[in-house]
Amino acid sequence: MESLENRHCGYDNVVIIVGCNSCEKVALQALKVSDWNLEGAFDVFYSQSQVKSSADTRRLEELYNRYKDPYADMILADGISLLCNDIQVDPQDIVMLVLSWHMKAATMCEFSKQEFIGGLQSLGIDSLEKLREKLPFMRSEMKDEHKFREIYNFAFSWAKEKGQKSLALDTAIGMWQLLFAEKEWPLVEHWCQFLQARHNKAISRDTWSQLLEFAKNVDPALSNYDAEGAWPYLIDEFVEYLTENSIVQIGQMSDWSQKC
Repeated sequence: MESLENRHCGYDNVVIIVGCNSCEKVALQALKVSDWNLEGAFDVFYSQSQVKSSADTRRLEELYNRYKDPYADMILADGISLLCNDIQVDPQDIVMLVLSWHMKAATMCEFSKQEFIGGLQSLGIDSLEKLREKLPFMRSEMKDEHKFREIYNFAFSWAKEKGQKSLALDTAIGMWQLLFAEKEWPLVEHWCQFLQARHNKAISRDTWSQLLEFAKNVDPALSNYDAEGAWPYLIDEFVEYLTENSIVQIGQMSDWSQKC
């Protein structure tokens, strides 16, 4: 295993050669991706730089101004609707969630100038044509387990109301239906019905994150469910709901986790 001294030396070399202290974070990421190999880190760094430089800032400014709200220096719901129309995508299409994730958008139906321009620049996009061409790639990212988890976790903060710690139930249900449609979790509709019948309250971040672990790791037939496991009480109640209502019959549902 490479020593910490060698790693630190490689880090310093990358920062010195790229020529600015503001690039330290990018340099560190490049080293991690290349398993602390100096030559590989340079390749990663410069390939990322080329993608960003390929996006014309002036054209990005023009795009932003096309969708910017006339009364605020942001893109709001009307601007996003126009953007969706321009790229021929339904506003409810999950690809808009993936795009928002790339933009690191803080709030649903809002893009700040920095989020919009920075996100498109990171994707190497500076025109509507390039954005349309990138849509299949963004859809494919949902099939990557690591990216799906990141997008899933991002969706909680993105979709909740400003200033709130929890996610409104109706919003959470809509997001789960959207996200799990990609992963084909067979219990998602039963989960949503259970929440509406038994819970009818906002969803905490813990419940949000733990449901993904439950859907990924527990057989839909509950054959490997551990009642003594550290699941949130709401998930334990959901299991009781499934068994009490004879919704789950052991051996008659496929293992969703194999599709992740």
